[in-house]
Amino acid sequence: MQTQLHVAIDVGSQRHRVAIGWEEGEPIEEFDCAHTPAGLSDFFTRIRKHEDSHHAEVCVAMEGYGGYARPLDSQILAQGWRLYAINNLKFARFKEIFPAPAKTDAIDAKRMLQLLQLRERVPMASAVLQEVAPVDPLHQQLKALTRRRKQLVAERMKISQRMQAELQGAAPGLLAITDQADNLWFLNFLTCRTDLRKLKNVRLAALLKLDGIGVGYAARIAAWQRTAVFAASIAWAGPMVYADAMRMLSLREAIAKLEAQIAELTAQSGIAQRLLTVPGMGSVCASELSGEIGNIERFKDEASLAVYLGVAPLDRSSGKRVRAKLPRQINPRARDALIIAMVHHMQAVPTSRAFYDRKRVEGKTHMQALRALARHMVRIIFRMLANNRDYRLPND
Repeated sequence: MQTQLHVAIDVGSQRHRVAIGWEEGEPIEEFDCAHTPAGLSDFFTRIRKHEDSHHAEVCVAMEGYGGYARPLDSQILAQGWRLYAINNLKFARFKEIFPAPAKTDAIDAKRMLQLLQLRERVPMASAVLQEVAPVDPLHQQLKALTRRRKQLVAERMKISQRMQAELQGAAPGLLAITDQADNLWFLNFLTCRTDLRKLKNVRLAALLKLDGIGVGYAARIAAWQRTAVFAASIAWAGPMVYADAMRMLSLREAIAKLEAQIAELTAQSGIAQRLLTVPGMGSVCASELSGEIGNIERFKDEASLAVYLGVAPLDRSSGKRVRAKLPRQINPRARDALIIAMVHHMQAVPTSRAFYDRKRVEGKTHMQALRALARHMVRIIFRMLANNRDYRLPND
């Protein structure tokens, strides 16, 4: 049986504490690793020295997988080494049961090393560690792009709300000419003059040259121009509205570019193509879920996937009190995408709508019933992805 080299890393923002050992015994080496190219290079050099001298299989445990651990985590997987993420909550319970004399990064690294050494023999130690399956570059990119898109969409909404509030007070009636303040034609109109007071004098010929404005929208603008009034606040609010409108135009362009890239990756993603066979699963939700899931082999069963997606409440019942709460360590982006998909799914599939209605009759709130439906769907999604099958309607 191949010897195992165990490596434990307590992750920090600028420096990581590392403890190295074999399958039993005290650490053979402990050191600090700076989160710099030189520091990471030294880390790999030290590990390879032990790996090569004993032809060992390298197993790495890391607290803080993701976040400050990047890019160390992906580089570890690229070496072909086994990587384990440490569940922080379960690790805290482990330390409560087996307390140390103090709390330091060095002590925590040694405790993680003990977890690795005990994982085959002590169930509690094994429960703290979750092996990380590598995620291919396509899904890593899909995850990054969908997260960025979501951030930009949220920024656009925030700016739009702020701009509308300013316009409502500074130029009464101007918002009434559009159904959506972030419409391309309206933003182009707002930004065709740096001084918003001059908008009432823009002629028809100039209006028709603006992107998105035809005869219909030009007529709306002309009707507003005939009765246009501005409050005194236009003097200072106008430049802010102009700046917000320019930023929204920039965001529209950035989001459109991201969506084109996402669509291209989604077409290449096996996970996304499977998810798109679920009735009601739109392309946005499918791409977000695909990026966040990354690799179904990361999850040992459908229950672990349900926890990750935030639809598996933990039982907190005691005596006569029956309570449940969601676990802390969930992926909120994936959860939100799944819940949105379920809203559309139950409108498309009568049996799913009936499932939701039963939960409401049982006394569940709208969101609780949606989560219950999502939990049911996770079982189906796990089997679909694990077995490379498309969604099938009940009784198909």
